[in-house]
Amino acid sequence: MDSVLYDNLVSPVTMAFLLGIFATLIRSDLEIPEPVIRIFSIFLLFSIGLQGGHELSGVDIRTISTGLLITALMILMLPLAAFLVARYLVRLSVVDATGVAALYGSVSTVTFVVARSYGEAAGTPMEGYITGLVALLELAIFVALFYGRMALRWSDSSSKKPLTAILMETLRGRGLLLLSGGLVIGALSSDTNFSKIEPFYVGLFRGVLVLFLLEMGMTAGRHLKTFSSVGIKILVFGIAMPLVNGFMVTGIASAAGLPFGSVFVLGVVAASASYIDAPAAVRTTFPEANSSIYLTSSLGITFPFMLLAGIPLVYQTTAFWHSLL
Repeated sequence: MDSVLYDNLVSPVTMAFLLGIFATLIRSDLEIPEPVIRIFSIFLLFSIGLQGGHELSGVDIRTISTGLLITALMILMLPLAAFLVARYLVRLSVVDATGVAALYGSVSTVTFVVARSYGEAAGTPMEGYITGLVALLELAIFVALFYGRMALRWSDSSSKKPLTAILMETLRGRGLLLLSGGLVIGALSSDTNFSKIEPFYVGLFRGVLVLFLLEMGMTAGRHLKTFSSVGIKILVFGIAMPLVNGFMVTGIASAAGLPFGSVFVLGVVAASASYIDAPAAVRTTFPEANSSIYLTSSLGITFPFMLLAGIPLVYQTTAFWHSLL
């Protein structure tokens, strides 16, 4: 586990984010033009949708109804819980709470892969379709953005925008269009057709991601003073929120009768926070959100905590629920 933590903490993705912060602190003239950042965001969101949809293509929906119901509940509840805690306990602004909710409603792919390996090594492997359910959890990003738009409407007494208008505004957003459209295209693509675009959308994904995180690091560096005012609260949030989410989801999934390995992985996924997928959507929809808050919480606190202690703790929580139920 220590080697996994080290490998990911010194990965190009993580170090690019830190380099971006450093570049801002030394007042470097390094700059990535805004149109290029938009292209990066479009590429990343569409690529995520394509890959997730292709993973879903081999799943028999009829045999996973229980897992689908739990996933739907997670999509609705995880970003809501994160938003409410960030807004009313951590006392973040609406847009900053929305950014946090999007990342904590989404999934850390690295944490998912480590949890899957951990379960297999412990003799409790997950069922194969869980990978497809994890792909669907990306939709929680846009549920979080919808919650944020609703909260802005309520906080602005002069706004008379109806609920249906806010919903349509969210549905028409390019982020949701790219991700959901990618999911459909990926799910309908055969292995032969998908292999033709795989070198571009899968092979180049990490390279584009490194450049995107470099820019996010520069953005975060420009807001470090703001982060310092909520640093301790974010530290507590970044550790406590995953534990609460993992405890709730493992309890629900255990009560629903899912196998131990699948419950464990879903619990870890619920406890994780995205630093790859969600930031692109947040930056597109709420560019004024403070990236130093939501990215530092996810990448700097929750991610290493989950790899060091969170995954074993969720495993023990799963064992507790299974012994109880």
